[in-house]
Amino acid sequence: MSLFKHGRYSGYLRPISYLIDLSIINGFAIFYFFKNIDPIIFITFTTISWITLSVYSKFYEVYRYTREVKIFSLTFRQMVIFTLIIFSFSGYYYNLNIYPNTIFKYIIAVFLSITFVKFAIYYLLQKYRVSFGGNFRKTVIFGANKKTHALENFFNKNPEYGYVHSKTFSLEQKKDIDLEPYFQYIIDEYVDEIYCSISELSNKQIDEISDFADNNLKILKFLPDNKEIYSKKLKYEYYDYIPIISLRNIPLEDSFNMVVKRMFDILFSSLVIIFILSWLTPIIAILIKLESKGPVFFKQSRNGFNYKEFDCYKFRSMTPNKDAHLYQATRGDQRITKIGKLIRKTSIDELPQFFNVLFGDMSVVGPRPHMVSHTNMYAKRVDKFMVRHFVKPGITGLAQVSGFRGEIETDKDIIGRVKYDIFYIENWSLLLDLKIITQTFVNAVKGEDKAY
Repeated sequence: MSLFKHGRYSGYLRPISYLIDLSIINGFAIFYFFKNIDPIIFITFTTISWITLSVYSKFYEVYRYTREVKIFSLTFRQMVIFTLIIFSFSGYYYNLNIYPNTIFKYIIAVFLSITFVKFAIYYLLQKYRVSFGGNFRKTVIFGANKKTHALENFFNKNPEYGYVHSKTFSLEQKKDIDLEPYFQYIIDEYVDEIYCSISELSNKQIDEISDFADNNLKILKFLPDNKEIYSKKLKYEYYDYIPIISLRNIPLEDSFNMVVKRMFDILFSSLVIIFILSWLTPIIAILIKLESKGPVFFKQSRNGFNYKEFDCYKFRSMTPNKDAHLYQATRGDQRITKIGKLIRKTSIDELPQFFNVLFGDMSVVGPRPHMVSHTNMYAKRVDKFMVRHFVKPGITGLAQVSGFRGEIETDKDIIGRVKYDIFYIENWSLLLDLKIITQTFVNAVKGEDKAY
């Protein structure tokens, strides 16, 4: 199992920063504005404005390698635009007589407080990494030259950034060298991030390392030079003055996007549980019990986010059997009951998974989770299969509404599913989720050939 495990880091820092900053913004408003303004109107206006502005200005995109001058410039730019927003509010509600002098005092107080908090969090995290060794990422580098030595020195001389450099692999005979021992070292030492000098690697080796990183949930980054990297999405970052390229950009690694998706999941799953499952479950339970003995719900171990196993719930659609955890349902499967055929055809059997969504094991939309035995099999047979575990699994997904739901009859089915899942992971948006949910509902009403 350890082959596929991958360290993850706190996704709560950015949401916490949002809450602190919004508390400061609305807290100071109590002293300056709330005598004349309805607090609900002001808090709603400033909260929506601040979040929208922050997303577009990338105000909270501060990483462990971000320099202090960059943090200050982000804060200053944010405050200038936020000042204009507050002035527009005072202009719209001109009858409240909010004077410019009051606005400037308010903005200065907010600006100083948010700047202090932002730098305090930044330095406290650095202190935490140096003194306690927490929040760290283990690294290796492929290739030895001036650029990689500079990166290695950056890791070793700046422990406050939280990188623990494990090893630099020199690839002098790059055409003949076997990378397997290096890959095994990365697995054995639980390395989190792989950095590659493109000039030291052949195209074949770049492909091998990319495939290894994808299939083992490792973060892969490159030191750029005059060679080309063929990829749809390239993200440039700077470690001090060293340029670094990320080969795959995953929107759901952004904390704000994670919070948006989680809030949507909680809201949507709660509505389904309250307005559908609350009355439908007793009816389905009676029908299941009348036809066959056994539990109403079926529980099965599946692999989810970061390859973690969880119990996936469904309405039982088969007669109890010992092979349920090993073999998928097939066309004409004798294990499926009469009521089972109906609820599988309409996807009603999947509805209890909204409890999985509410518990946080799944999302409404995402790559469909597989049985543990199937995950282990496909991880070895299908290239980049493990990339699907960079995000939470879903009740429905892009692959499912694109013709790749249900039984996997040939390798073409699972390869197509992985292709659509990776596209979803790299191009996630809330609008894409809504489109997939709508298409899923339409397919359920129309009925699908592979829904059996």
